[in-house]
Amino acid sequence: MAKIHDPLTLKSITIKNRIGMSPMCQYSSTDGFANDWHFVHYGTRAVGGAGLIMVEATAVSPEGRITPYDLGLWNDEQIAEFKRITAFIHNQGAVSGIQIAHAGRKASHDAPSNGGKQLSISNGGWETIAPSAIPFDPLEIAPNEINKTDLNAIVEKFKNCAVRAKKAGFKVLEIHAAHGYLIHEFLSPLSNKRTDEYGGCFQNRTRLLLEIIEAVKLIWPVEYPLFVRLSATDWTHGGWNLEESVELSRILHENGIDLIDCSSGGNIATAKIPVGPGFQVPFSVAIKKIGILTSAVGMITTKEQITEILEEEKADMVFLARELLRNPYFAFNKIENVEWPEQYLRAK
Repeated sequence: MAKIHDPLTLKSITIKNRIGMSPMCQYSSTDGFANDWHFVHYGTRAVGGAGLIMVEATAVSPEGRITPYDLGLWNDEQIAEFKRITAFIHNQGAVSGIQIAHAGRKASHDAPSNGGKQLSISNGGWETIAPSAIPFDPLEIAPNEINKTDLNAIVEKFKNCAVRAKKAGFKVLEIHAAHGYLIHEFLSPLSNKRTDEYGGCFQNRTRLLLEIIEAVKLIWPVEYPLFVRLSATDWTHGGWNLEESVELSRILHENGIDLIDCSSGGNIATAKIPVGPGFQVPFSVAIKKIGILTSAVGMITTKEQITEILEEEKADMVFLARELLRNPYFAFNKIENVEWPEQYLRAK
């Protein structure tokens, strides 16, 4: 039975408490580069006492961005600013993590603050790719069906992105296989209508993720944790479901994945999701039963919720999202004996 203040050791990395910062896109980058906004944003949450700071979805290629304003790690020039961020996070006693991703058919959109509509090429957008030529929204331009050559290139891009993440100083790597982005699109039979070895049966639909993991493991240090974020269900009949997520998690566990970051949805525009406090925690419970570590996410905003989740062994960590946007110093007020920065002791 874990407590909120208990450390969690994953391989050679010890996270000082059970609160992680969930990856949340900031849409504040130019050409994939991190900048002062990201430095202050992530640094502030590290100062605020969260044990794991997970940097937002970071694109493995320019065309893998959700918007033109996403972070990226597709070239070596982007490493330096990330290195500045990870060094500061570690100086505050937190652990740095990064989520690497390809947006698939949900790429080439404007920032949410601008309405989030799909961008045409004439408006600064680009052609998108997916397992099948099915748009996320019927009113959008259909993606190009990705061929085998490009699939091999995608695997290599994830691998190269992981190399740069290591050089940038990150200690945890998360592969984004959720929320309707490229890997999730392959997992779901609603977005994957292929008839080759990447479509049809469960084994085929999970093939791309397993190939990416195999490639990443070739270069990611064996002593550093490797996470996968899954959408446990599409919330739509005939889509990716919890039973498949449990079985995939079993396979991922056998293939060296250390923790499943349990989320849901994002792949079907018309899905009816029963959003409410802790609504995704049952997914963590189900996946944790197979013996792998899990994190719980989704409208978790209070110490009482976190305490119940941990003490009832529903998850091994809790990732906070919007609550850490509202209150970056959440841990100061919620965790007993949390170490305050020397500069802030007068306020304790």
